[in-house]
Amino acid sequence: MKKTSVLLIFTIMFASTLNLKAQNMSSIETKTITNTINSLISKYGNTNQIRINKGVNQTAAFWTKSDGTETDFQAFCENNFINDAIELDLVFNKLSTNLEILFGNYNKISVDLKLPLHLDMGKLLPIDEILGSYDVSAHFNDDMFNNKLAFSTLLNFPFYTLKEKTDLGINWNRKQWAYARIGDLFTSRIPAELLLKVSEAQTASDTYISDYNIMMGNLLDQKGNSLFPKDMKLITHWGLRDELKSNYTKTGLEKQKMVYEVMKHIIYQDIPSEVINNNKYNWNPYTNRISENSKEIVSKPEPDTRYLYLLNNFKALKATDKYCPSYPTYIHRAFDQGMEIPQEDVENLFIKFVSSPQVKEVAKLISKRLERKLQPFDIWYDGFKARNSINEDDLSAKTKAKYPNREAFEKDLPQILIKLGFTLEKANFITSKIMVDASRGAGHAWGAQMKSDKARLRTRIGADGMNYKGYNIAIHEFGHNVEQTISLQNVDYYVLNGVPNTAFTEALAFIFQKRDLELLDIKNEDKLKEHLATLDNFWACYEIMGVSLLDMNVWKWLYQNPNATPSQLKEYVVSKSKEIWNQYYAPVFGVKDQPILAIYSHMIDAPLYLSAYPVGHLIDFQVENQIKGKNFADEVFRMYTQGKVIPQYWMKNAVGNEISIQPMINSTNEALKFVK
Repeated sequence: MKKTSVLLIFTIMFASTLNLKAQNMSSIETKTITNTINSLISKYGNTNQIRINKGVNQTAAFWTKSDGTETDFQAFCENNFINDAIELDLVFNKLSTNLEILFGNYNKISVDLKLPLHLDMGKLLPIDEILGSYDVSAHFNDDMFNNKLAFSTLLNFPFYTLKEKTDLGINWNRKQWAYARIGDLFTSRIPAELLLKVSEAQTASDTYISDYNIMMGNLLDQKGNSLFPKDMKLITHWGLRDELKSNYTKTGLEKQKMVYEVMKHIIYQDIPSEVINNNKYNWNPYTNRISENSKEIVSKPEPDTRYLYLLNNFKALKATDKYCPSYPTYIHRAFDQGMEIPQEDVENLFIKFVSSPQVKEVAKLISKRLERKLQPFDIWYDGFKARNSINEDDLSAKTKAKYPNREAFEKDLPQILIKLGFTLEKANFITSKIMVDASRGAGHAWGAQMKSDKARLRTRIGADGMNYKGYNIAIHEFGHNVEQTISLQNVDYYVLNGVPNTAFTEALAFIFQKRDLELLDIKNEDKLKEHLATLDNFWACYEIMGVSLLDMNVWKWLYQNPNATPSQLKEYVVSKSKEIWNQYYAPVFGVKDQPILAIYSHMIDAPLYLSAYPVGHLIDFQVENQIKGKNFADEVFRMYTQGKVIPQYWMKNAVGNEISIQPMINSTNEALKFVK
């Protein structure tokens, strides 16, 4: 999972179209706006008429009485509008340079303050969370409006809506795209104290999830037997899910059933609070009873804590809504503004996919390969991957020997890139900008925001080395880091650094992750490997799209029920997860009322991030088709040096088509003919 960058946070949190007059937040009358526009056109002519109109209107939208009188406003516009193209370019370059200094250092400070939260540096203290949730950038917006740099930027580099970018962007050159991205920076005035509350809520939920572990060796089945190694400690949901996925073996079904029982207790919040991150007690998840030295102990369920953190994120983000009037909910900001694909379009795309007839055909194939009826947790069926035929203990033995510590993995990063087709020079440069850390949580990638800084790769590394799960996650996160580095270091304009949205970095992370065995020099000679990869991608989309549909519906419900309690939120999440399951999954699995879609940790600590994964899978599939038969590294460089243009424009330049489910559907039909 990619951690949201500072620049992306600014884009999501500070951007909206400009209709603040309706909110009574502007002190400038229409007559003054008209007079100012006419004055500038009279002074400079019609050459920049569109920019004058946009700039003056957008500047007026945020001008309050504290910024000056209407006379001050007109004088400001007349004195600060830049008509000369050469001077405008000089100002653009200075803004770009200083934005990199500001955002880059904000990001570095944030990373450093969060180190105790993200890395396994011992027991967490209250002060760690206080410092880790502090957002040094929170006053940026206030400061820039107070010193009027935000107004100068609005006046000279106006904001374009998504529709305008879509209609006009096809004819823009790179400099015009960069100018447009400057225009995305100052388009709301969210008070710093509200931004700090957003940071505090998200850091608290992230810490809760990062330190939520189940001691698998303390789980007991109905006969009192332990099925897992005594020292196995798994984070929810990632560790539990990956353990379940690793047990598609002849003897693994009982382990999978037990893991699913654990997941349900977490979802229902009747999990004994005593077994969370605690190895003192044994726990039978079938009876939900705990014991110590074979003596039953009275337990207390977790008090809906999971849903409290989700609710806290919602409340903090909702409090900023009135400062983003044209994107009046976080849902709008996450999709229309952040993803730059409307939420309705994303939802319809997912529904069309999970309703496709190919789902039942792939399910029949999986059931046949398993030689049993499907279980609900088979949404994570992992048998299409090459590693399914290899014992995970053997894989872990190999990865632990190869990577006994973080230093060994970091040292090997250039060789990993060389195996993927990167030149020695490019491999050394990219990896010189990446630092590996042992993660407290499941793992993530955190990019740099200035060229002199390094991206961070976090994964779990045990005392005896990196096991296969940690390695697999590390390769995924390395894909993020490669994107983060290329799209910062090799993009022509700083304000275009990054990708259109997080789905694009997830796509490259998936592409790297699928090559994990190849990077261990384990060859896949299966003639059906491409068809199997297609089916694997298809089934992964089917699973995560349902999870994302739940996530979107939860946020819609929250906006309809803003005063909900954690208990009421839990009831809705469980009910809606079952409803979505019954509509799109029960007809395939043959079992109703399953809550499994509600287990994802992202829903708790990464508001509305989940849609990035299925969109990322679709992009991944189209990009894989594009690079087939070509040099991997060259194609990655060609695509990911486009930077942060809008998604469909990026895709057309990268693969020739917009984001679509059809290429995967077509390839799945073909794969089903061959894979039996």
